[in-house]
Amino acid sequence: MRIRIVDAFTDRPFAGNPAGVLLLDTFPDDTRLQSVALEVNHAETAFARRLPPGGPADWALRWFTPTTEVPMCGHATLATAHILHTTGAHEGPVRFATLSGVLTATPGEDGSITLDFPTAPLTPITIPDQVAQALGTEPLTAHDTGPNVGNLVIEVADEKTVRGLTPDHAALARYARHGIIATARAEDPSRGYDFVSRCFFPNIGIDEDPVTGGAHTALAPYWSKRLGRPDLTGLQASPRSGLVRTELHGDRTLLTGRAITVIDGELLV
Repeated sequence: MRIRIVDAFTDRPFAGNPAGVLLLDTFPDDTRLQSVALEVNHAETAFARRLPPGGPADWALRWFTPTTEVPMCGHATLATAHILHTTGAHEGPVRFATLSGVLTATPGEDGSITLDFPTAPLTPITIPDQVAQALGTEPLTAHDTGPNVGNLVIEVADEKTVRGLTPDHAALARYARHGIIATARAEDPSRGYDFVSRCFFPNIGIDEDPVTGGAHTALAPYWSKRLGRPDLTGLQASPRSGLVRTELHGDRTLLTGRAITVIDGELLV
């Protein structure tokens, strides 16, 4: 198996969110896929195999964290599309058959890639006090994001609060079945972004995800309603950091970003 490591939602190495990408002829059994994802040990590893021509999708795509398979992953989809295009394995828009339906990735003339994902439904909820305590701040609002994203969007006081969060990950995993997407309006939109976020997913073995494409299918409708615009840019303010451009189209959300390959190797066993 040939393994590439791709930094997604960034145009420079050692930033954005790294993902493993493997292009396969067939999928091995799930135990093998999970073992490879654990060995790669990034937030997600993507496994793709070519599908017969003439169908609704071009490639089948699956995503695994080090501990489990997940129904949707934005940055690993971007990474996979980047590898398909840069290696010549696929030209033009690519359709992926996934657990979240058919997802499309379209290359731009400027080198960016735009993902077409389902918009996450937002349902207001009240979170338990223990979750707020584990996060380390009092939420202004909290919303469930539905089955595809499967996390909670929590707005906090301001950008400074988002950047300063130091959650108790063990407590979050204990009290929250979902991961947490903490967000706030940008302090200064002239810096090139409209809102900030950080994502904590200890419930699936990821204390903090560097840049989360799927989370922006929930952040896009949340902030588009608040800010009155369908097109926005989000900064995920993790230590690695990354930008995600979003464009809301009703039940679909476009996510645009760049990617760069940083490692190209081979699995020997």
